[in-house]
Amino acid sequence: MQLSNEIALRPRFQMELEMPYPQMLTRFSEVKKSQDKFVVSCVDDQIFIKFPNSQQHFWSPQLHLELSEISENKCSLHGFFGPNPTVWTMFMFLHVAVGILFMVNATWLYSNYNLGNPIGLQIGIAIVLVLAWMLLYFSGAVGKKKGKPGMRQLYDFMVETLKNSNKQIPNSK
Repeated sequence: MQLSNEIALRPRFQMELEMPYPQMLTRFSEVKKSQDKFVVSCVDDQIFIKFPNSQQHFWSPQLHLELSEISENKCSLHGFFGPNPTVWTMFMFLHVAVGILFMVNATWLYSNYNLGNPIGLQIGIAIVLVLAWMLLYFSGAVGKKKGKPGMRQLYDFMVETLKNSNKQIPNSK
């Protein structure tokens, strides 16, 4: 699996498979019962693959697959890796909060500057907010780096599951 964009927050891939859509769903439902290395959840045309709770850490990734029927004997598989939804929501909330606080502070700074009032406090707050954003960015990068081995394990498991259901695995786009 080659990631084309190093700054992708949630790496994605797509495959076209030469097998019927119901066969794919059945295969992932069967593998869910026949192994205990990963937790596999199937809901409609969505498949979630993640590590068991005992093996998870804060940065553990999960693989989300979405199946789409193209024709009777062909289906499309869209996948993306991401952190635990709780972690993802927390990071997005913190990014938005820092952004909003920065904009509010910028407005306050502009108002005080135009009124001729001192602006040292606002500049200090702006610097702290920029440092907070940088901390969030770098902690996300560290998390992504710590999650890469897990991403590889999830992807390899998915490929193995596909190989077992159809003896050839197509190239991913």
